[in-house]
Amino acid sequence: MINNVVLVGRLTKDVELRYTPQNQATATFSLAVSRSFKNANGERETDFINCVIWRQQAENMANFTHKGSLIGITGRIQTRNYENQQGQRVYVTEVVADSFQLLESRSQGQQQQQQGQYQGQQQGNYNQNQNNYQNQGQQNTVPQQQNQGNYQRQPQGNYQNQPQSAQQRAQQPDPNFGGAPMEISDDDLPF
Repeated sequence: MINNVVLVGRLTKDVELRYTPQNQATATFSLAVSRSFKNANGERETDFINCVIWRQQAENMANFTHKGSLIGITGRIQTRNYENQQGQRVYVTEVVADSFQLLESRSQGQQQQQQGQYQGQQQGNYNQNQNNYQNQGQQNTVPQQQNQGNYQRQPQGNYQNQPQSAQQRAQQPDPNFGGAPMEISDDDLPF
């Protein structure tokens, strides 16, 4: 049987970090994920998907993301049930994330914040952690060392052996996206 989920979306609110009685970190969050097709009115609909992540990944997510952060997650769908205070059985379906990836740099997130594209809270845990992210072939991005707030990805391994022209091409803006910031009203966003 296969139960795999891969989602890319924006956090609809700040991650809620809690600890179990056994002192295991757990974080709950909701992702706004746009559908890849348009409805009968020609509009893209958005799904709001409830997710949970555990242990160190939960702490990292709470420390390094905020409302509006673009992230990718991998995990599985889980349905659980419990009895509420009225004695009724309640079923909850959610995605249990195994790992997450930050899909925009800190400077991109700050730039979007300044342009008013979303109303995330930068003043919380997000800015207090002044770490340098490095891609070291791990499944997810985790803080590696102190770097005075610079948020840079350092290529590792075979990526440094690319020809210079390929590296220069990768740094040029994609002509399909125009290179200029889009004007989006806060009312246009689903979160």
